[in-house]
Amino acid sequence: MTPTARTTQPGRRPVTSRAEISAVAIDLFTAKGFEDTSVDDVADAVGVARRTLFRYYPSKNAIAWGDFDSHLAEMRTLLAEIPDDLPIADALRRALISFNDVPATELAGHRRRMSLLLGVPALQAHSMLMYAEWRQVIAEFCAHRLGLDEHAHLPQTIAWLCLGTALAAYDQWLTHPDADLEALIVAGSRTLAQGVDALS
Repeated sequence: MTPTARTTQPGRRPVTSRAEISAVAIDLFTAKGFEDTSVDDVADAVGVARRTLFRYYPSKNAIAWGDFDSHLAEMRTLLAEIPDDLPIADALRRALISFNDVPATELAGHRRRMSLLLGVPALQAHSMLMYAEWRQVIAEFCAHRLGLDEHAHLPQTIAWLCLGTALAAYDQWLTHPDADLEALIVAGSRTLAQGVDALS
């Protein structure tokens, strides 16, 4: 058997979606530790070849993020569909709450994912790249609303504020197991909106 060959356990269907692969990997990373879990371990667990795994994700770091590109596309679509007469502060608040809306059945897995993303040094470094893409979606929307270039200081500042609001909520949620993530996002976005509303 070559190093890239993988066999599936009898009766087991190979995992073939980005979301499924990421979910299996998150469980492995949590149980064994991110550094101690190899790409081959993940490929074995999902029943695909290492080469096939890299068709879904370019690196082990990326696997922990799941199908983040799809979530960004959904947020960009959500922002584009918000009526122009809705104040920018309310639009951002709506987007922030919607993007971080997690079904109750998925909260446990989401907690494991975010614990890794915010707690593992290697993933923290990779996260800066992912956060930059997320911020850019916000900056593009703000620039359009404010009649500015998307790379201008004000749209970028608002984007950083939105990211900080979300990360502060997740920090509280991970630190306090009984905390309500949705309530934290709502409260934080309300504070954010109050500040951004001054631009109107």
